[in-house]
Amino acid sequence: MGQDVACRLYIGNLNYKLTTEQLREEFETVGPLRDASIITDKSTNESKGFGFVTYHSADDAKRALQKDGQELAGRPMRVNEARERAKR
Repeated sequence: MGQDVACRLYIGNLNYKLTTEQLREEFETVGPLRDASIITDKSTNESKGFGFVTYHSADDAKRALQKDGQELAGRPMRVNEARERAKR
């Protein structure tokens, strides 16, 4: 069985210096996370300015959607439900 997409959120417009741990800390204020990650460029290992958080609870994920537009590390975050990755 795959990941529950309703519990996985896309977090965009992140400060490029933000760490995965800082992202985790910000979103754990809503509820416990299953996972948090910032996506990095494979060749440079630098942040691409977005990441994902996954909650154990769909209710926590819905509450976290309210962080859309809130500032984190000097930038207003974009918070949306994650979509399945398109096949290449």
